[in-house]
Amino acid sequence: MGFHVVIPARYASTRLPGKPLLDIGGRTMIQRVVEQACAGGADEVLVATDDERIAAAVHDPRQPGRAIAVLTDPGLPSGTDRVAVVAAVRGWNADAVVVNVQGDEPFLPPALVGQVAELLERDPAAHVATLATPIASLDEFTDPNVVKVVTALDGAALYFSRAPVPWSRDGAPAGLASQREFAGAMRHVGLYAYRVGALRRITSLPPTALELQEKLEQLRALEHGLRIVVGTCAERPAPGVDTVADLERARQRVAVTS
Repeated sequence: MGFHVVIPARYASTRLPGKPLLDIGGRTMIQRVVEQACAGGADEVLVATDDERIAAAVHDPRQPGRAIAVLTDPGLPSGTDRVAVVAAVRGWNADAVVVNVQGDEPFLPPALVGQVAELLERDPAAHVATLATPIASLDEFTDPNVVKVVTALDGAALYFSRAPVPWSRDGAPAGLASQREFAGAMRHVGLYAYRVGALRRITSLPPTALELQEKLEQLRALEHGLRIVVGTCAERPAPGVDTVADLERARQRVAVTS
């Protein structure tokens, strides 16, 4: 099974300016992501960026002299759009599989990259594949920053939400504050594999009502009838880096293990 990886990496960040180039244990965050993705078995790993500094800072450890950055328009609305631009520039066919790896996941388990690509390969009817992991606490279940996913019996996504779903009616007799049950709830992990034809379609469509309401772009695919298959993570992923506190924890983690 062959597949590509594209890592969108934008220089601007409200909370962490220049986030991809921040140092974690002697290497930039984006280079750590590249190395994790390369260990996942992809035929090709590319970085889609709007900044020459990021482009100059990345290399494939398997082929150190090979350029892996593709410069994209700073005005693109999302990382998914950057991935679609790279697919078009590279001329990948509609059946090719591309994995979108987030650029702020320096400790992403490489096994998950191969897992999500294989998940799509195993389901010929699926347009997109993604992963989820069991919710570990009530706080996680009720946190709107934690995206939950509910699936059908065949593993296809029924819905993604910031709300605590599936909701146990009997577990909350006095309303939201009384909820104590979260068994079976799954946290969505933002790692996607796309068939390139489906990626083109998704990025050509305007945002949909549910997508705008929940601020979750994967709902655009669901609202248009695309099949998203969901697998359970083979390994629980480490947290990404979104804040100064996350960055400090990442640096401490590297310091402890080095």
